[in-house]
Amino acid sequence: MSPGRRYGFGFWSVAAVFLTVIAFSTAPGPLYTLYRERDAFSALVVTIVYAAYAVGAVVSLVLAGHLSDSHGRRRVIVPALLIEIAAAVVFLFWPALPGLIVARSLTGLGVGAFTSTATAWLGELHAAHRPRATNRRAQVVGTASNMWGFGVGTMLSGALAQWAGHPLTVPYLVFVIALVVGLLLVLAAPETRAPMRPRTRYRPQRVSVPHHVRGRYLAAATGMFVVFAAFGLFTSVAPSYLSGPLHHPSVALAGTVTFVVFTSAVAAQLATSMISVPRLLTTGIPILLVGLALLVAAVWLPTPSLAGFLTGGVVTGLGGGILFRGTLSTVVTLAPENARAEALAGLFVAGYLGLTIPVIGLGLLIRYSTPQVGLLVFATALALAVIATAPALLCRTGVADERTPAPLFSEVSAFSLATAVRDGHER
Repeated sequence: MSPGRRYGFGFWSVAAVFLTVIAFSTAPGPLYTLYRERDAFSALVVTIVYAAYAVGAVVSLVLAGHLSDSHGRRRVIVPALLIEIAAAVVFLFWPALPGLIVARSLTGLGVGAFTSTATAWLGELHAAHRPRATNRRAQVVGTASNMWGFGVGTMLSGALAQWAGHPLTVPYLVFVIALVVGLLLVLAAPETRAPMRPRTRYRPQRVSVPHHVRGRYLAAATGMFVVFAAFGLFTSVAPSYLSGPLHHPSVALAGTVTFVVFTSAVAAQLATSMISVPRLLTTGIPILLVGLALLVAAVWLPTPSLAGFLTGGVVTGLGGGILFRGTLSTVVTLAPENARAEALAGLFVAGYLGLTIPVIGLGLLIRYSTPQVGLLVFATALALAVIATAPALLCRTGVADERTPAPLFSEVSAFSLATAVRDGHER
C-alpha cells in the first residue's frame, strides 16, 4: 500500500473508531428504563450513574487529554480503547448498580483521553493523505463522527434491546466486538506524531479564565453549561419521560429520539459554519428557549404529546448545536492565543458540570414531585440562566474580530480541545 493510501486508510479508520467510541458512551441511555424495571431504581439513581461518566471524562480530559502531543497518538488511543472495552465487559458481567457506576466511570475516562487525541490525529492523517487540500473534509468528518456518535449509540442499543433479545447483554456484546475491531484498525493506522525526545515534564492540562474578559467568559461558560444540561436530558432521563407521562415504553423509540436530537444539532452546526459569532448567539439562544418550552408543554398537556416532545427535542437540538458553536467561538476570540487551551479547558469543565448538576437535580425533583414538575423546574432554570447571561454574552467588548465566520472543527468540535491543547504544548 502506498504511503498516501495508508494515510487515507488511517483517516477513515480513526473516523470510524471515533464514531464507535462516542456511540458506546451513550449506549446505556435507552436501557436505563430496563435497569429501573429490573432493580427498582429511582430516576435519581439513574442520573447518578449517568453523572459518573461526566466525572470520569473531566478527570481524563484534564489529566490525559494532552498526552498524545508528547507520547504519540497511538500510545494514548490504544489505552483509551482498552478502557472502553473494559467498561463494556463490566456492563456485561457486573450489571448491578455498583458495576454500572464503575462501567460509566471507565467510559468517561476513556472518552476524555480519546476525543482530543482522535481529533488531532484525524487532522494530521488528512493533511498527510491530501497535502494540497484544505482541512474542510477533516472538519466535516470529525464533526459527524463525534456528534452523530451520540445519536447512533442510543439508536443502535435501543434497536438491539427492542428486537434482538437479551436487552441488557446484546448491545454491550456488539460494542465489545466493534471496539475490538476498532483497536485493530487503530493499530494498523500510521502514526503521525513521534514521541518527544526528551519527553517534557508531565503536568495536567491547565484550566484558566482570561481576567480581562472574565464576565463574558463566564457568560459563555454558562451557555455551555446549559447546552450540555439540555443534551444530558436526552441521554439520561428522557426514556423515563417516554415510558412515563408519554406512555411509550419502547427502548427503540428512546434511542431514536436521542438520535434525532443530536442529528439536528449536527445539521445546525454544519448549516451555520459561515455565520458570525454574534449571529450564532442571537439565533441559538431563542431557538433553545423555544425548544425547552415545547418539551415542557408536551408533557403538561391534558394528553401528553409524543409529537410535541419530539418537536421540542428537534428544536432543542438545533438551538443547542448553534449555541454550542457560538459559546466556543466566543472563547476562541476572547482568549489570548497562548492561553487558548487553558480557556477552552475551563469551558469544557463547565460543560461537563452541566451534564451532572442539573441532571442530578432533575432526578431529585422527579423523585419528590412528578416528572412534569421536574421538567418544568429544570427547563425554567436553564432558560433563566441563558436569559440572565445573554446581555454579557452578546456584548462585543474585548473580542478580537467577530465578523469572521465561526471555526467549524479544530476549536469548535464537540468535546474537543485537540488543536488548542496541541498549540499550547508546542510553544
